Amino acid sequence: MKSIFAALALAVLAGCTTTAPTTPKYDTTYDAVGQSSRARFLVLHYTVANTPASIKILTQQQVSAHYLLTDEAQPKIYRLVDENRAAWHAGNSSWKNFTQLNNSSIGIEIVNAGWKDTPQGRVYAPFPQAQMDALLPLVKDIVARHGIAPENVLGHSDIAPLRKQDPGPQFPWQRLAQEGLILWPDANRVAAVRPAFDALLPDVAWFQRKLATHGFGLVQSGTYDEATRTTLAAFQMKYRPRDISGVADAETAALLEVLTTPANTPPPAVPAALAPVAPVAPVAPTAMPAPAPMPMSTPTPTPTLPEPTPVLPVEPTPETAPAPATPVITTP
Repeated sequence: MKSIFAALALAVLAGCTTTAPTTPKYDTTYDAVGQSSRARFLVLHYTVANTPASIKILTQQQVSAHYLLTDEAQPKIYRLVDENRAAWHAGNSSWKNFTQLNNSSIGIEIVNAGWKDTPQGRVYAPFPQAQMDALLPLVKDIVARHGIAPENVLGHSDIAPLRKQDPGPQFPWQRLAQEGLILWPDANRVAAVRPAFDALLPDVAWFQRKLATHGFGLVQSGTYDEATRTTLAAFQMKYRPRDISGVADAETAALLEVLTTPANTPPPAVPAALAPVAPVAPVAPTAMPAPAPMPMSTPTPTPTLPEPTPVLPVEPTPETAPAPATPVITTP
């Protein structure tokens, strides 16, 4: 009997035992031609925090990034998230026809203080030369391995202009352009198209269409609203950082035109009504009789006009500049 009970107990235990799943075995003989990297975008940020705080936030909170570049004399590059996984750095974002870019981008956080408001206006922190020297090889390596196009190497302010300003107007985008890493307007083309916009500035609907064609997710309201002003300022931060007022001016129009039209597109024509008038050949003066003397009269006193009030430049304020970014980064 004892042996029978023992056999029954073993059978019951065997039935309760969960078999550990085995790892499937794959044959990797074939490799499909139709494939590409999941990383379509590279997004650059500043942290608005020092290195220890940035490390703590990016590793112990919900927000994260694939890489963190420090601002030390010899900058370090920390890899915080494997490139095959999504880091939570982009937040609510869009570019061209893509949204929620966490799943299709690689994020680099750069230690930088961001900006502060002063009596002289908003001041943005520079990026040390050593930091940029460390960043360039990292960007080159990422875009080469993943085949990321220059028009998809972006700032946080590109993909979320109504929320974010990083990496800000001090970031040396033109240096990345010189390395062929980002899309950049040809200066000769900009100069060629500029006169037409100086003569006649397009309406706000034109600016909104061009911003959307460039990649911004901007509502086409047809009015110069706060979203349009802020998005224009984000565009100017990258391509004309000396003036990020968000004003729809001729220079911004020329930059947008060049960035959104093929290189062989002829420049827009200057409106005929506003085109410069050709000089007229001088006509020989005709002798005119001397005017008859006017009768004497009491001269009318010239009214004394007040001195004109000088127009002072308006310093940028939080209301006339993009809304500030809160430290680090964004919520995922």
